[in-house]
Amino acid sequence: MIDRYTRPEMGLIWEAENRYAKWLQVEIVACEAMAKEGLIPQQAFENIKKKAGFSVERILEIEEETKHDVIAFLTNVAEYVGEDSRFIHMGLTSSDILDTSFALLLKEAMDLIIRDTIAFMEIIKEKAFEHKNTVMIGRSHGIHAEPITFGLKLAVWYGEMKRNLTRLEEALDVISFGKLSGAVGTFANVSPKIEAFVCNKLGLKPAEISTQILQRDRHAQYFSTLAILAGSLEKMATEIRHLQRTEVLEAEEAFGKGQKGSSAMPHKKNPIGSENISGLARLIRSNSLAALENMALWHERDISHSSVERVIGPDSTILIDYMLNRLGRIIKNLEVYPKQMDINLNKLKGLIFSQQVLMKLASLGISREISYEMVQRNALKVWKSGRTFKELLLEDEEIKKHLSEEDIEEIFNIDYHLKYVDELFGRVFASN
Repeated sequence: MIDRYTRPEMGLIWEAENRYAKWLQVEIVACEAMAKEGLIPQQAFENIKKKAGFSVERILEIEEETKHDVIAFLTNVAEYVGEDSRFIHMGLTSSDILDTSFALLLKEAMDLIIRDTIAFMEIIKEKAFEHKNTVMIGRSHGIHAEPITFGLKLAVWYGEMKRNLTRLEEALDVISFGKLSGAVGTFANVSPKIEAFVCNKLGLKPAEISTQILQRDRHAQYFSTLAILAGSLEKMATEIRHLQRTEVLEAEEAFGKGQKGSSAMPHKKNPIGSENISGLARLIRSNSLAALENMALWHERDISHSSVERVIGPDSTILIDYMLNRLGRIIKNLEVYPKQMDINLNKLKGLIFSQQVLMKLASLGISREISYEMVQRNALKVWKSGRTFKELLLEDEEIKKHLSEEDIEEIFNIDYHLKYVDELFGRVFASN
């Protein structure tokens, strides 16, 4: 899923070249730590640091025979280093390298996702202020409810994205741990001091305790956080899809010159970008389930999680990067139709003010049950007759006993519903 909506950097993170480079980085820093502790000759470390390298093609060639990727990697590095290569990986196990380097890759990916998220939030914010006072109907159960503004709808999205940003930062913190504790986590061959030096130099923290691997609750939180973010993006995309329906048509995705909507129907303009977002969210959710299932491994480690992470690591991070960038462009270029919003706002001929009539009657000492019946019987007449709610109220003899024409006119003031828009925007955007 690397295309015009995806940062090239995200795809490059997961290329074999970068993955092996991270392995080599961990190995070299481990040699440095051991040299400082006098466990290997300083000259040997200098030679390793100077000569160490690898060839992706050669590693894959060796792996065809060894059927072990880390051994193939180490064999290839030894071809570059020579005799001092015997000090590389000394006292370590494969997972020391794999888990620590995977943490570096996930950290690198999350840094980019967080930057994408902040940029995405700025797009929502700009559009929210543009339509802060663009009045539209609010809906519950898909049915017209009471007036809101399009800006308020976007402000709700922004508030949710603030929570997503917090979750992403927490996931970044929980994944930024490494381990060099050996085959079962006892530091039998390499001391905690070596681990601490390596992690610190790599910008990680040493796990307080580990087995042969870092515990997978960390990864489960990481991928679950991406799934929640994907759910938020799908929520926004679903709303756009609804607003673009022919019967609604209050907003729609921009339609480019030369773009085609259907091979059969030339008139079609479909919300394909938003539909794409909705579909991809399903993949990221399924990947999070796989990460949760990776938590329960046999004893101090088995390998069942490894094949899963080789897929969900690149897939989930590349997909969420794609989704943030694509939906960001959709919202930035969204066509918004205030006139159609106004038409839809008035489709129910004033029924959107029914609660205000109910509240006014109740405030005059009439029981809620009687007030509700008085309002509802007129509301139902609107549905059936097509006459306006205000007309029917003004003709209702029982209601006329309690509400004057001036009272009813005041109730049907749209500004009543919008009086706290500024305050709500202040609450959402105050610290931004």
